[in-house]
Amino acid sequence: MDKKFDDLMNSVFGSKKTLDKLDGKRHNSDSLIQEIEEMSKQMDQFIKENTQDMKKNINLSPIQPTTEKTETKKETPKAIDFNDIETKLKEVMIGQDDFIHQLMIGFKRYQIAGNKVGKVKNTLLVLGKLGTGKQMILEKANELLYLAGETASKEIYTMDLSLYPTQGEERLFIQDLFALLMKENTLLVFQNFEQCYRPYLLMLMQLLDTGKIQLNKRYIINNQQLVENNTTLSKDVIGTIEAHHQYLIFVSSLSLEALTIKMGTKFIQLFNDKCETTSFTDQEIQEWIHRKKIEFENQVQTHLQYHIINDNLEKIILKKYDPYQGIESIQYHYNKLYKALVELKLHETKPITNIEILDDFTIKTNDSLYPLDTLLPELNTLETSAIKEELDKIVGLKEVKEYILSLKDHYEIMKLREQSGFKTSEISKHMIFTGNPGTGKTTIARLVARYLKALGILESGQLVEVSRGDLVGRYVGHTAPLTRQVVESALGGVLFIDEAYSLYRGKEDSFGLEAIDTLVKCMEDHRDNLVVILAGYTKEMRDFLTSNSGLKSRFPNIIEFPDYSGEELLQITKSIASEKDYHIDKDCDDKLLQYFTQKQQENARENGNGRVARNLIEQAMINQSKRLMVEKDEPIDLLKLCDFDLI
Repeated sequence: MDKKFDDLMNSVFGSKKTLDKLDGKRHNSDSLIQEIEEMSKQMDQFIKENTQDMKKNINLSPIQPTTEKTETKKETPKAIDFNDIETKLKEVMIGQDDFIHQLMIGFKRYQIAGNKVGKVKNTLLVLGKLGTGKQMILEKANELLYLAGETASKEIYTMDLSLYPTQGEERLFIQDLFALLMKENTLLVFQNFEQCYRPYLLMLMQLLDTGKIQLNKRYIINNQQLVENNTTLSKDVIGTIEAHHQYLIFVSSLSLEALTIKMGTKFIQLFNDKCETTSFTDQEIQEWIHRKKIEFENQVQTHLQYHIINDNLEKIILKKYDPYQGIESIQYHYNKLYKALVELKLHETKPITNIEILDDFTIKTNDSLYPLDTLLPELNTLETSAIKEELDKIVGLKEVKEYILSLKDHYEIMKLREQSGFKTSEISKHMIFTGNPGTGKTTIARLVARYLKALGILESGQLVEVSRGDLVGRYVGHTAPLTRQVVESALGGVLFIDEAYSLYRGKEDSFGLEAIDTLVKCMEDHRDNLVVILAGYTKEMRDFLTSNSGLKSRFPNIIEFPDYSGEELLQITKSIASEKDYHIDKDCDDKLLQYFTQKQQENARENGNGRVARNLIEQAMINQSKRLMVEKDEPIDLLKLCDFDLI
């Protein structure tokens, strides 16, 4: 059959070539056309008679008729076994079973109810104290959802909303949010939303409610970034940004009750699911310490070939456990020990097999003792050096800087006295920062928190920034527990109360007085693990100290933040410009100095000190953008005098 088929095909192609040569000469081709038609009939008959043999020999499938538009069959989405994911989560997590169950309900809600808002899969509010495993559970849950095909990335994408506290970050906020929402089919986590500039938070509330945000300015995409369009109309202009099949998750360390008071019920109602962790029980804490100890010992044995001979290691870790840092506290101490053992291994001069860890984390071998500070001196020195560099960059505040750095000297002397057997006196670390707005009080408070942690005075070194609204309740009996909850969130770090004088509005303000009384009591209860910094205007803070007899004695460190001079504000302006990759034309110096000096003389309290410099720079950047649309050849990083509004 193959030979017969080949002969027939050769005849057809030979006739085709002959026909091509005729090149349209019809009178010479009529007989040839008849011959080809006859061959075609033979071909049809041949195929009909030998179809089955041809399929067998050349594996030819029947040709399906084609249409102009072929429809691809949609694959049915793979069913996600959320019960299996929940079981696996509970296996790797000690405690928080109720939280995990509610979280899984949140993840599967849209598949069951079909109640997606726009392109948002679901909105979840995740609450609970620090150290209760919220982040760990979310990360593990996302990993399992990714393996099941529910999310498109192993990574959780996070946006820290505390980075956008003022109007000046609007462009950055829009760009960052746009980039985040481009991560299709993912978990988007929003942190510190309580500290976000209110108008930005309203935009996020619109996203939670409708799945999209209507922008109040025109934007275009340039180099994969969303940039403001200040030119003519464009067909590619973007007026909205929207979600792309994501879970929107807002995380807070406050309780649902405290968050409702702070943010309002309208905000809370935007979330379909609310999941809240609980504090670990004593048994769960011991289970965590035991589990982490096994991981630690295996790591030491595998990589360092050391054997930990302690029977009481778990008790040592339990003594150092910080209930307000939770799991992170446990992991932190094991990590610190492991780093110390690595250093011991690197400097080992003769083989070491058995290791014992003493109560103060001193490492004991057969013939030597190694204090933790000698093995890990860089834990403190690197951080303190970095903080000193940051202090040096801050303009002015000479006396403030000297006081902050003097804390190190006192702490080291007290340690030497203790090691030598002398009595030590614990000085109060609580402080009051007085001065006008914009003089750097909040910036210095953050550095104080980090510095005290680096010195070992504080366990974790976080800064919790609050005001009257975070401490004072709305009804009788609510203020004291609310204040205690805020204090607990700051344990191990610094509680910074801005405009603290607003807590006291006279003897008739029973709620404010209750907050002050509760604060004083908490300071006494946690004097070894908490630093409180009060900030406000000088005169108002003096009056505030009279509201409670115990306040003044607990705040012996009153630090005055002076107003900036014109020269210092000029330095600050240049520093801000440099941080944003701009530089200021030298011709601006005299005019800017004159402007700042006049502003400070008129009213330093209301003109905002450092804030006036920041506002001026941000407005100059906007003016420069408008100017460059006309002066296209001008340097893009240069701010000229005409860019500054100095009227």
